[in-house]
Amino acid sequence: MREHLNDPYVQLARKEGWRSRAAFKLMEMDDKDKLIRRGGVVVDLGAAPGGWSQVAVHRVGGEGLVVALDLLEMVPIHAVEFIQGDFREDDVLEALEKKLEGRRVGLVMSDMAPNMSGVPLVDQARIMYLAELGLEFSKVHLKPDGAFLVKVFQGTDYESFHRAMREAFRTVVVRKPDASRDRSAELYLLGRVMR
Repeated sequence: MREHLNDPYVQLARKEGWRSRAAFKLMEMDDKDKLIRRGGVVVDLGAAPGGWSQVAVHRVGGEGLVVALDLLEMVPIHAVEFIQGDFREDDVLEALEKKLEGRRVGLVMSDMAPNMSGVPLVDQARIMYLAELGLEFSKVHLKPDGAFLVKVFQGTDYESFHRAMREAFRTVVVRKPDASRDRSAELYLLGRVMR
């Protein structure tokens, strides 16, 4: 807890009004890779508490659309369409598709993570399953030049998922933003331009 409270990104997030330190991860990746376009459509999977949605809605502007989804409750963010539910369930996916109103998505970003059991093999399998669901959603809903940004952890199934990303997108790069803790095994895979 002390590490969290003393974290410079946590302190900066509080000072600047961001909901979480994760906002800085997305800002860094977007500044580098130009993922969020003004007037674009962004889907934020695993959105709570809303740091990424805050950044996205600010950057898409008034003509854009940000749809956020999480299993957990999220305090509303002005101009963000939020759906509370389990992304693995068909009715939740249908609600998400309804919010899109047929619009193609410019960026699908997934910071989804399961409740951790403490058993590394089980947790890794759950994380990769969520990443695979995000990839399948992206294949159906992304614009041809759209991007999929997904959190993964190195470990079992990482290489096979990375391969699946390379099969789906023309370019796939690995990102480890400065705001990610050094000791964390989290990485972000960024796929761009559907094959």
